Amino acid sequence: MTTKEIVSAMTMEEQASLTSGADFWHSKAIERLEVPSVTMSDGPHGLRKQVTTTNDHMGLNEAVEAVCFPAGCATACSFDRKVLYRLGRLLGNECRAEGVHVLLGPAVNIKRSPLCGRNFEYFSEDPMLAGDLAAAYIKGVQEEGVGVSLKHFAANNQEHERMCSSSEMEDRTLWEIYLPVFERAVKQAKPWTVMCSYNRVAGAFASEDKKLLTEILRDKWGFDGVVVSDWGAVRDRVAGLKAGLELEMPSSNNTNDAKLLEALASGELTKEELALAAERMVSLAKKAAEGAKKPAVFDRAADHREAVRLAEECMVLLKNEQALPLKPEDRVAVLGGFAFHPRYQGGGSSHIHPHFVPDMPRLAEKYGPITFAEGFSATGDKVDQALMEEALAAAKEADRVVIVCGLPEQMESESFDRKHMKLPECQNLLVEKVCDLGKKVVVVLQNGAPVELPWADRVDGILEAYLAGEGVSEAILNLLYGKANPCGKLAESFPIRLEDNPSYLFYPGLHHKAHYGEGIFVGYRYYEKKKMPVRFPFGHGLSYTTFAYSDLQLSSSVIRPDEEITVSLRVKNTGTMAGKEAVQLYVSDHTETYHRPEKELKGFDAVSLQPGEEKMLTFTLAWRDFACYSEEVGDYYAPNGAYEILIGASSADIRLSCGVTVAESPALPLVIGMDTMIGELLSDPRTNNFVKEALTPKLSVLTGDAGDGFDEMVEAMIRDMPLRSLRSFVGLSNEELDGLIAELSALV
Repeated sequence: MTTKEIVSAMTMEEQASLTSGADFWHSKAIERLEVPSVTMSDGPHGLRKQVTTTNDHMGLNEAVEAVCFPAGCATACSFDRKVLYRLGRLLGNECRAEGVHVLLGPAVNIKRSPLCGRNFEYFSEDPMLAGDLAAAYIKGVQEEGVGVSLKHFAANNQEHERMCSSSEMEDRTLWEIYLPVFERAVKQAKPWTVMCSYNRVAGAFASEDKKLLTEILRDKWGFDGVVVSDWGAVRDRVAGLKAGLELEMPSSNNTNDAKLLEALASGELTKEELALAAERMVSLAKKAAEGAKKPAVFDRAADHREAVRLAEECMVLLKNEQALPLKPEDRVAVLGGFAFHPRYQGGGSSHIHPHFVPDMPRLAEKYGPITFAEGFSATGDKVDQALMEEALAAAKEADRVVIVCGLPEQMESESFDRKHMKLPECQNLLVEKVCDLGKKVVVVLQNGAPVELPWADRVDGILEAYLAGEGVSEAILNLLYGKANPCGKLAESFPIRLEDNPSYLFYPGLHHKAHYGEGIFVGYRYYEKKKMPVRFPFGHGLSYTTFAYSDLQLSSSVIRPDEEITVSLRVKNTGTMAGKEAVQLYVSDHTETYHRPEKELKGFDAVSLQPGEEKMLTFTLAWRDFACYSEEVGDYYAPNGAYEILIGASSADIRLSCGVTVAESPALPLVIGMDTMIGELLSDPRTNNFVKEALTPKLSVLTGDAGDGFDEMVEAMIRDMPLRSLRSFVGLSNEELDGLIAELSALV
């Protein structure tokens, strides 16, 4: 039977039943029509299949043992689609082995503020980077016959009041920053499901927002899967189904199924609307059943080794002043509670139950003479004088000192936002005291989001490990000792202090409203526009080798609508160690038509090179890559004129550049009336000549013999003068003004 035939054979009660969960993790089955249940599980950096079906989406109850891979905050720093695809394949295989049909992830919400409690799960402050990495992850999972749930749609950027807060922003901000990440993932990878978020967007709950769930997601982007609610996000089930929400999770104990049937009886809901939702659920169940036929073997040991390798490719060497790599003969002191109790994942619904998480002391014998001392606890912020003295004594006897710092789990988790961006003071104190000894000091960070680093200028090296999964300790040691080469790049900016962040004055909002007052200027877009120094810029990351960029070429110096151009360059490993370089392509708009960032990421690629090896990289850019969202047009628009393509090792380290021209973009709409300014008419090629010929003679009465020094003032006054002012300044009658407006309107 076809999907439509199966649904046609159902009763209304059966159709309604398919639109809500059977329990916390399963959809309902219709056994008589062979429609199976779909099993879902939390992710996204590991499998959190619950042993029981009790109500728990916060990681409190026991889950099956699974491999904990690096979290999104880490994997995004790979800047490597192949890494995310590889991770997806591993996760998909584990899901199949455990009978899971849909993995709830990836989580792609933009990192608007460092304080968001769930930033560890998200990829980036940049929608292009986050969207493309998410697409690679989705392809990997779904090629294993397991679906994903792309989440949380949309504008879910804080934990504070997340179930009722309204994200308030201009349309341009929504379309340029917060929607494109989902658009790229949907169009490139076709996820089986999309999860709507808890919050409201411009006052409308995402779970019942037809503009989001149907007009944008389906009609504009072509999504053809199932929209599932975040767990407990449904407010009005009838409104939600009509808006495009097919599946309510978890179970509502049939309460909302009854509401759907009541709405059918009253005519509020049509049979066609309910049938369409049921058809989409049947299609999902069919996909799940087909994917489950493929056999899978979960090799925990092999996946653990992969977790180590992935972690190595994600960690970011932020600073290195001849401190790393360590030599096997170095006498090394490793200090800090996180060396003994590594922080390897975030708290909440993504909390994985790993079989084994090795700590650094357990692994140390493979690397060299290492002395360990705790120095401070990994679970709080209390100075323990005995622990500190023990750590300082170890540091005095060492050639090199490594201090493993981080954020305790109780400071960073789903459900609440951080109050500040600081590390525990006990950690800062130990770092400062060790620096006073005059040793070479390297700090390793285990955290899910940026932290303030008051001692950054005093230490010799900083390695950002993020929350790198169960292989975190081995990966750190491999990088510190040069058994692997650091290749991660920051997927978010590190401000010097919290107050520098663009959202600082607005975050998290008041009275159930989150005002996105910084607009499109999120992350590096803001810091660069303000020319504000940061601790470490977006895209930054060091290596033990060096790379040279050369031979930047374009297939064309002009791009038009519906065209593409290719950008190519050569990258060479000029050092003595094999390494991987994440090359970044930015576009800068010089037309000054819109208020825009200094530059925006529009391409990236990670290339592995042996010493002396050189490879060519090629990027493809479309007209859309030069565009911003125009509220006048109601769509993306690239003004005609000059742009610049910038190739960098980070947003602050541009190595190559060249110019390109956008041509033949359609003219912007210009509605002419009494309030239209003369400057607007002069800047539009359709009306420029007419204004110069018809109005300039009349406006000469304003210039007179003002003399030097007043020309600029008069020009500015004329440029900003609305047409209605011509009645007062040059004596136009109302009839003449109406005629002038009519003539100008005919030109556009």
